[in-house]
Amino acid sequence: MRILNFGSLNLDYVYQVDHFVMPGETLSAGARAVKLGGKGLNQSVALARAGADVCHAGCIGAGGEPLREKLEQEGADASKLVQVDEMQGHTVIQVNPDGENCILLYGGSNQCVSAAQIADTLSGFAEGDWLMLQNEINRLPEIVDAAHEKGMVIALNPSPCDAKLDAVDFGKLSWLLVNEVEAGQIAGSDDPEAAWSRLHSRYPKLSVLITLGSAGSVAWRVDGGAVETARQEAFQVRAVDTTAAGDTYTGYFIAGLMAGMPLKDCMRRASRAASISVTRPGAADSIPRLAEVEGE
Repeated sequence: MRILNFGSLNLDYVYQVDHFVMPGETLSAGARAVKLGGKGLNQSVALARAGADVCHAGCIGAGGEPLREKLEQEGADASKLVQVDEMQGHTVIQVNPDGENCILLYGGSNQCVSAAQIADTLSGFAEGDWLMLQNEINRLPEIVDAAHEKGMVIALNPSPCDAKLDAVDFGKLSWLLVNEVEAGQIAGSDDPEAAWSRLHSRYPKLSVLITLGSAGSVAWRVDGGAVETARQEAFQVRAVDTTAAGDTYTGYFIAGLMAGMPLKDCMRRASRAASISVTRPGAADSIPRLAEVEGE
């Protein structure tokens, strides 16, 4: 069983600031670093470090070759990356002294996925293989439709949460992985239980994971007519940079599901991995390896 992550790759321009810049304000940054990231890349690194057999598909733009090299170094299959002429997708990230961040995203090369690339990429996968998606690339509805037709297990992390998601058929998804803000945006309720109830009424076969920051996470897994519920408390650590925490959790969680781990164990291991990642600066490089997570 393999997992295809059809996702974004970004160069992250990270600035350390005393506070997030306000409208009309000019703010001096204490430090600047260029990191490798993008929700797609981060999740592929997390999947690989958690032991999953992952193939990453996406578009490499001008200046983005280090992103391909990073995937190959992690043991991910990068053969489905396509070179395009557009500037590499990138982010501008502000990180404050509490480790919180705010992010400005430019899609660039990540918006260059073609219909031909989708067909070629999915031709190497079959029924029962997994597909991981985020909302940082174009043609998301087409990818979902084509993967569903092949019988793949589809997991979507719909970030950023915007109007483009309206064209995605959520009824074709197996898993929806969201934070509490995204759950509210999609389901129309800030209460996780209410959000789940509304989603379940609309998409009765959809399993849902909601991460709740310092309050932990909660999941509902649908198996036939039964629903399994599990909760996980967050591990308490001093955060330095939360940039890749959600992606770390997602990669470890999906890797656990693919390995047949119990739901509660998937959540505990993913939460532990995320708690380690926030104690380090950066995105992909902050993600821990499996031996470190299991050596708690």
